[in-house]
Amino acid sequence: MNRRKFLATAGTMAAAVSLPRWLQAGPALGPEEIEARVRKLVSQMTLDEKIMVMAGIPTAFTKVDSRAPFHTDNTPGCARLGMPGIRFVDGSRGIRFTGATCFPAAMARGATWDPELEQRVGNVIGYEGRAGGANFFGGVCINLLRHPSWGRSQETFGEDPYHLGRMGSSVVRGVQNHMMACAKHFAGNSIDKSRHYVDVQMDERTLREIYLPHFKACVDAGTASIMNAYNSLNGEPCAQNTHLLREILKGEWKFPGFVLSDFGSIKETVASANAGCDVEMDRRIYYDWKLRLAVEGGLVPMKNIDEAVARQFREQLRFIHLEGGPGYDVKKLGSAAHAAIALESAQKAIVLLKNEKQALPLDRDQINTLAVIGELADQVNLGATGSTEFIPAYVVTPLAGIRRAAGKIEILHRDGLNLEAAKKAAAKADAAVVIVGLTAQDENEGSDRLRLTLSDSHEALIQAVADANPRCIVVVQAGGAVIMARWKNHVPAIVMAWYSGMEGGNALADVLFGDINPSGKLPIVFPKSAGQLVPFDNQSPVVSYGYYHGYRRFDKKNLEPAFPFGFGLSYASFKYDKLRLSEDKIGPDDRVTATVEVTNLGDRPGEEVVQLYVGYNGSQIGRPVKDLKAFTRVALKPGETRTVSLELKADNLAFYNTARKAFEVEPIEYVVSVGPSSQKESLLSDSFTIV
Repeated sequence: MNRRKFLATAGTMAAAVSLPRWLQAGPALGPEEIEARVRKLVSQMTLDEKIMVMAGIPTAFTKVDSRAPFHTDNTPGCARLGMPGIRFVDGSRGIRFTGATCFPAAMARGATWDPELEQRVGNVIGYEGRAGGANFFGGVCINLLRHPSWGRSQETFGEDPYHLGRMGSSVVRGVQNHMMACAKHFAGNSIDKSRHYVDVQMDERTLREIYLPHFKACVDAGTASIMNAYNSLNGEPCAQNTHLLREILKGEWKFPGFVLSDFGSIKETVASANAGCDVEMDRRIYYDWKLRLAVEGGLVPMKNIDEAVARQFREQLRFIHLEGGPGYDVKKLGSAAHAAIALESAQKAIVLLKNEKQALPLDRDQINTLAVIGELADQVNLGATGSTEFIPAYVVTPLAGIRRAAGKIEILHRDGLNLEAAKKAAAKADAAVVIVGLTAQDENEGSDRLRLTLSDSHEALIQAVADANPRCIVVVQAGGAVIMARWKNHVPAIVMAWYSGMEGGNALADVLFGDINPSGKLPIVFPKSAGQLVPFDNQSPVVSYGYYHGYRRFDKKNLEPAFPFGFGLSYASFKYDKLRLSEDKIGPDDRVTATVEVTNLGDRPGEEVVQLYVGYNGSQIGRPVKDLKAFTRVALKPGETRTVSLELKADNLAFYNTARKAFEVEPIEYVVSVGPSSQKESLLSDSFTIV
């Protein structure tokens, strides 16, 4: 049997399915009813129909009008039984529909350290996806950033598993108010150029403690789907990795949803079907007549086929009451209400890295002329293309945002390509803002960024403007860490703006002029040099991932970063005082609450991200100097003091005992440190014991 005969036998795939009455918009189905419906549906299907459900169909790019989907990928469902398929839409900055709301890149949103805001972002994404006709969002990327050279660093939220889990699970919850969400890429994916063939080697403890906790957080949040990674893990491609998919995800974690392959990542029919990869995306290559022959030949048990179909239908039925339901208006894509959330996200994402000599904020009453210099100042720079390519309704560039907010200030714009022209403009101005950074040409899906500094031309531009105007403010657009050693000490102010979405220019202007007090914190460490980082190899067929990277590596090796993990300045100043723990001894199933007083010593309102780290005294194994284990945002008026509470569960302090193949809580002393960043000098500390 060949593919053509298989498709003919299975029947014509319906582009649209007419829903039976019991599936039409109405109350959500309960768990018992869903399971009963799933069993009935699967029992009525032929083998060919089941296999048809297990693979996707790429659809053409469509640009019918400004509200048409930009790109979707579907599975056919079962037209005979009235069961629709998956209508997949991708993205990470928002739903990948033309005219949709474009949020800041995920790394920027990670810098907000605001799970509640991220849930609202997810809610908009889910609404716009459903309004545009999709029922599945494949854009929740939670791969841990091991090294800033990774080309897709901007698509994830940061380098820390706990932080990633908080942010990723929040966007999952928001999206799933309206449609299915997918967390990706499972697991160990943090290289792009070699992603299709590289075998990532790591020990079981590293896998369990560093590369999986954020996926577990999304599973606990109810994510409908998990997408496997392209790479292999310990010698087995992730699409057919039984240890990952069957033993951990579906076994230990009891994940009820379905696994779909990253597009084109399946390499073998039998191995993937038996390992628990339920859906082949985005086209039918291995899950076709070859799968039918494998079932008929006894190589793939029918129970595995039934399970794959049941898992997909189970999740579809969780959201089936929204199919064709009222309240979804495609005209709300990119609406003012949704854009306001994009603006808030961009504002909170901006990290003030340096501010000396009162360079910021800019006072409209004291500045007559402002130079805005750099080719990126007046360019749309949303970040990566590839699976996250975006066409929003509009984009506010930095120059446009500054002009809007400047009032009567004269703006001198130069693209910076001519250094002499840039220097002359800067010399005439009371202050100069230099917009520099990276674009999709530097970091993108399918490629990696091996140079961690800015381009020579951008660094030369910074030096030239700084020489011409001592009040030089550098604004950096990028999706990850940038090494600034050659120019950091020559400028009084540095602003990390990331790829900030459709409202990014307005958000930047709000921060520069002090209308918004910056509150972003780095979700990754910024190194002084590439030599401080773990090795990055995007050529070799086999790479090894160790336990330590990012701020944990810096702590362990006593390295000084350019800017530490969790760092970010404000126009206010915050004092931490009176750290107290609710208990000095707890059991392995108990919890302890840390309280700390935080005071705004400044003369303007501000928001602070309070961070809690834990160290391990007397551990039987090597452990980090400190681990992030809790954080929260607190808003404070000038002079206001608030007591902030952070809860810590004992089981969140466990390590993975490879001998016992289980997590274990050690009866040792745990050091709790609380403060504004991971920098040890800024932290208050106390300890408790688990007995």
